[in-house]
Amino acid sequence: MKLFDVYPLFDIAPVKAKGCYVWDSEGTKYLDLYGGHAVISIGHSHPHYVSAISGQVSKVGFYSNSVQNPLQNELAEKLGKISGYDDYQLFLCNSGAEANENAIKLASFVTGRKKLIAYKKAFHGRTSAAVAVTDNPKIVSPANETENVIFLPFNDLEATETALQSEQAAAVIIEGIQGVGGINIPDPQFLEGLKALTEKYGSMLILDEVQSGYGRSGRFFAHQHTAVKPDIITVAKGMGNGFPIGGVLIQPEIKPWPGMLGTTFGGNHLACAAAIAVLDVIQSENLVQNAEEIGNYLMEKLAGISDVFQIRGEGLMIGLEFPFPVSELRKNLLFKHKIFTGVSGQNMIRLLPPLCLSKGEADAFLSAFKKAFAEVSASLMEK
Repeated sequence: MKLFDVYPLFDIAPVKAKGCYVWDSEGTKYLDLYGGHAVISIGHSHPHYVSAISGQVSKVGFYSNSVQNPLQNELAEKLGKISGYDDYQLFLCNSGAEANENAIKLASFVTGRKKLIAYKKAFHGRTSAAVAVTDNPKIVSPANETENVIFLPFNDLEATETALQSEQAAAVIIEGIQGVGGINIPDPQFLEGLKALTEKYGSMLILDEVQSGYGRSGRFFAHQHTAVKPDIITVAKGMGNGFPIGGVLIQPEIKPWPGMLGTTFGGNHLACAAAIAVLDVIQSENLVQNAEEIGNYLMEKLAGISDVFQIRGEGLMIGLEFPFPVSELRKNLLFKHKIFTGVSGQNMIRLLPPLCLSKGEADAFLSAFKKAFAEVSASLMEK
């Protein structure tokens, strides 16, 4: 049997990782500024994390949600305190797509409505319901043909109010920082306006913090750069530091009933042990503060290199947008300077390193980036 080949792959096979570094099968060391698509939050192979998972494996790795799992309660309590949402409720699942699908379902149950408002360039997952709120022309599925999803221009409150006035929208869904479609930050006034409008017209506000949450923006959640408290918050990527887990944070006024939501693997013992260890390390090592400080440092230094590219982001969720395709620049960084970065579209490089990135590691990237950018720019001028 062959793999279903949907991912373009570099000819690199990581076999070991620690902190912000990975090693391939040839023994080559790479600085990881992509973190498995913002998944690695506390660094690769953190000893507390490894100990927590291995210790849980020797006890109970998985059992269904039909029995008590005290680790779920411990995770909910810690997440509530660290995030500032200790009065909210937590539903555990397996991924960001599943978290968003359950958030959409929950909003529909509560409001009795079916329509959903989303924003251009948003990316919310790969399940059928999540794909329905994905502005991605490459995806063709029945979900894209639904009339229940209303796409609106980003940061447009007037268009949002017009769409909400029919009182048919169960929810408005928006990312704390838009990721895959580009690094786009909602205006604080826009988020505050969304909250007011959803309350006015009886809809719910869902904040998709799957990628921008868990300290990445220099706040635990990116929307906490504002005073907004959404009705529902979705989380995943950095939640398990590589172990699959997702969650939905639900405001206290929403009351559950048996069978309202469901999942097979969500909230299993191993996933909870991983997620608890992540929160322990985020708190003990002040990683949210580190993300803010190192992120600001990186963006300040990058701004001094050139005005050819634009810099957008918060904390350690950074996008560099160029007026030319970035494939050669990214390959230069990877194969010549041994640095992993991400990409969005053809013109944007994305930086999503572990939140433990040090100033020295940031400086190593900046030095390599200056050289790589100069080399690629010179090559383009010759053409």
